[in-house]
Amino acid sequence: MNKYVKYGLITIVSVGILGAVVYFLKQNSTPTQIYETESLERKDIVNKVIVTGKVIPEDEINIKPQISGIIDKIYLEEGVEVKAGDLIAVIKVVPNEQSLNQAAGRVRNAELALNNAKIEFDRNKALFDKGVISSQDFNNQKLTYDQAVQELTNSRADYQIIRIGSAGGSSSANTNIRATVSGTILEIPVEEGDQVIQSNNFNDGTTIATIADMTKMIFEGEVDEAEVGKLSVGMPLEISLGALEKNKFDAELKFIAPKGVEEEGAVQFKIEGDLVVNDSTYVRAGYSANASIVLEEKKDVLAIKEALLQFDKETEKPYVEIEVSENEFERKELELGVSDGIDVEVVSGIEEGDKIKVWNKLEKKSDEDDS
Repeated sequence: MNKYVKYGLITIVSVGILGAVVYFLKQNSTPTQIYETESLERKDIVNKVIVTGKVIPEDEINIKPQISGIIDKIYLEEGVEVKAGDLIAVIKVVPNEQSLNQAAGRVRNAELALNNAKIEFDRNKALFDKGVISSQDFNNQKLTYDQAVQELTNSRADYQIIRIGSAGGSSSANTNIRATVSGTILEIPVEEGDQVIQSNNFNDGTTIATIADMTKMIFEGEVDEAEVGKLSVGMPLEISLGALEKNKFDAELKFIAPKGVEEEGAVQFKIEGDLVVNDSTYVRAGYSANASIVLEEKKDVLAIKEALLQFDKETEKPYVEIEVSENEFERKELELGVSDGIDVEVVSGIEEGDKIKVWNKLEKKSDEDDS
């Protein structure tokens, strides 16, 4: 009985060892992993930069008052087309009591001075007619009299300007706010009853209205310092507006800022481009926009996906692995050309028809096949 048990155990162990050997041989003879492959394709590759910005009028004119006062009446609304000279609003002059009193005092002083000068002038004229005084003395007295007359005229004019806003008796020249250019009223930031201040050396003055020619629009955006060196004045731009998704507008780059501005750790350069607006499309000021600027373009060139590239750890040169037999690959260094961020032109290194290893994508695994 022990003899049979012994032979049985030996047989079981032998079969187990044989099965293990066969299993390991099978594992070693089957590739642990099989990679997918892709081939070169002929494509059009466009290297372009996208710049975010907005569309604004080329020129915006701020209408400011020539005299301080209170808005008495506003005749137009925002969005209205105006011509140069159209009445926008009227200002009511509210004189400063102290300034008005001082101006009235200057008028009274000028009247007193004129009365005294006239008395002296009349007395000297009588003496001159009798030959008592020389013509030079008489002329000096006449000059004093004429200056007194002019001083009274000036002081009265100043008084009228302070009181009603005009020296001529009519305040419409200064209190009527009119459009200085033709265009569209973009904004009227004041309301009836608001106090406004005239523009002077110490104050920009209150803006009554902003007018712009909406047929002359520009794209204004900012480009990163990494891209600005590739731009040049005269480059074509393709503008897309967020509010008008179906419309595309052509533009031409006309300005690149010579100085950048740091924003959130990155240096940005302002650019501007003249926008060509169709008569059938109404573009509003301030629309957000994206400008596409083509830096380089190649048509019908051999290209691969950038995801297929690998880089040497020491030289950082790009390379791919080409299939030479089933699941066997050979390394090939590449010379690359234009890239659009997804596909890249292959100048040399591989040929059309080569199968390129997708190094980060497996087709199947051996344990999956066994199951």
